Amino acid sequence: MNIPNRITISRILLIPVFILLLTLPLDWGSVSIGSNSIPMVHLVSALIFIIASGTDWVDGYYARKYNLVTNLGKFLDPMADKLLVSAAFVLLVELGMAPAWLVIIILSREFAVTGLRLVAAGEGIVLAAGQMGKWKTTFQLVSISFLLLHDFPFSYLDLGFSVGTILLYIALILTVISGLDYFIKNWHVMKESK
Repeated sequence: MNIPNRITISRILLIPVFILLLTLPLDWGSVSIGSNSIPMVHLVSALIFIIASGTDWVDGYYARKYNLVTNLGKFLDPMADKLLVSAAFVLLVELGMAPAWLVIIILSREFAVTGLRLVAAGEGIVLAAGQMGKWKTTFQLVSISFLLLHDFPFSYLDLGFSVGTILLYIALILTVISGLDYFIKNWHVMKESK
């Protein structure tokens, strides 16, 4: 197994740690930042989430730079992303930090695109992620991070609105648009499927 795939697996292994931190009744106190107070468990969870998210860039960069792109990597990398993002969104709903309807739309798009990729794979076609999908993922990761960090560093500014929530709605819009774009561009896979 090459290094990029090991990095991807490390991302997958961080997911249970992230989940346990946010679901176990841990009380490590809180940190006051500006007019906000961040529970220490949210801060630690956010750091783990950010590190796990960062491994996505590292494994992709390393695989492309050293020509270590493998079929296993093509499978593991998007799966790791979806597992991490799905876990984070479900936990944000449980914590009351994201509306359930919004998360259902985002996760539905992810399942639908994964289904289309599976149909394509059955036909021997590999569907790469488009630029819009990459923007969608970026906004999802950044919005989750800001929500877990209770808007730090913007909490210092006392803006009167949540930057994380605004980024979450932008992520929702990009998720819907990129999903429609993905299906429109790849509809031939569904039509030609046996």
